[in-house]
Amino acid sequence: MTETANTPSYNIAVLPGDGIGPEIIPPCLNILEQLSVQLDGFRFEFQDCVGGAGHYRDTGEELPAETWAAVKSTDAILFGAMGLPEVRKPDGTEINPQIDLRMALELFAGVRRVRSIPGVPVSLSDPRAQEIDFVLIREQTEGMFADFTKGVREDNERAIDRCVITRAASERVFDFSFNLARTRKEQGFAGKLTCVDKANVLNTMAFFREIFNDRATQFSDIETESVYVDAMALNLVRAPWQYDVIVAENLMGDILSDLAASLVGGMGFAPSGDIGHDHAMFQPAHGSAPDIAGSGKANPTAMLLSASMMLDWLGTRHNNDALVQAGSLLERAVIETFKGGKIKTAEFGGTDRTETVTATVLNSIEQLIQTPA
Repeated sequence: MTETANTPSYNIAVLPGDGIGPEIIPPCLNILEQLSVQLDGFRFEFQDCVGGAGHYRDTGEELPAETWAAVKSTDAILFGAMGLPEVRKPDGTEINPQIDLRMALELFAGVRRVRSIPGVPVSLSDPRAQEIDFVLIREQTEGMFADFTKGVREDNERAIDRCVITRAASERVFDFSFNLARTRKEQGFAGKLTCVDKANVLNTMAFFREIFNDRATQFSDIETESVYVDAMALNLVRAPWQYDVIVAENLMGDILSDLAASLVGGMGFAPSGDIGHDHAMFQPAHGSAPDIAGSGKANPTAMLLSASMMLDWLGTRHNNDALVQAGSLLERAVIETFKGGKIKTAEFGGTDRTETVTATVLNSIEQLIQTPA
């Protein structure tokens, strides 16, 4: 962060990546610029960074040194999407620089807010599905991803990946989750934290639950429960509105977050933040979607909601109320955009394109500024 004529300026590393990433990043940056103009109290300096599957195909490296330098020195990272199914490493796995970033920058908390947006079709017919609003937090530095570059294949007969659970990593993600549940309780939510594991079968998961129960003693104001991952998959389909904050091991959280997104409109409406003590990265959860790249059909909503999360995180971190206000304003503008079903994207057979959604969100921002709540 730098000061420009008494207005703080925040440096953002921008990684568009592959597929639809380069299509949803520009409208997001446009909206962030407009917010900085409309709301006094902050400015942005965007630093374009290269990387991803296309870059790997052309150069043999996923993220060049200059990109690594940028993500380590800027105030936040705005990430589009990286990965292409046809571009793979020698071991057959896809290019996933976002995992490298999570590990290297210790972005231990993968935060996925799951909420129904009025006007966006939901998967469940129960009227309570319109009330879905919970946060799924995925521990992102160990678990089944601990050895994601070090898996062993023995004589083409056996492959081995380890699951690693440590007390230190578990405690920090549990504390993060308890504090979020406490904040949401102050905002009128239930103030309940659910731990997802497989403690009835796996030693690592029994340890995970033990640590969770230990940390719960430090947060007596927060209601807690533990649920096996298979039961959680069932419960999220049966009654997702009963949850507030959920915390899970890396792989389990990865799978459940996609299931959760399907409940509230799909991956095009699924924002995420990868948050650590010193750095944070914000990206849509949908991936590069190469099948629609270049068609203009990409839904920028998840990207915009991720940017809203970034604004709130920056504002809280730097004690800047204008940024927090901007994050809230952007989120409200997205909700207004879809209210009443006036915008329908390709996921639901609609014809509203990337630029249409973007223009409508910008118009909603203008209207909200003119008629504040």
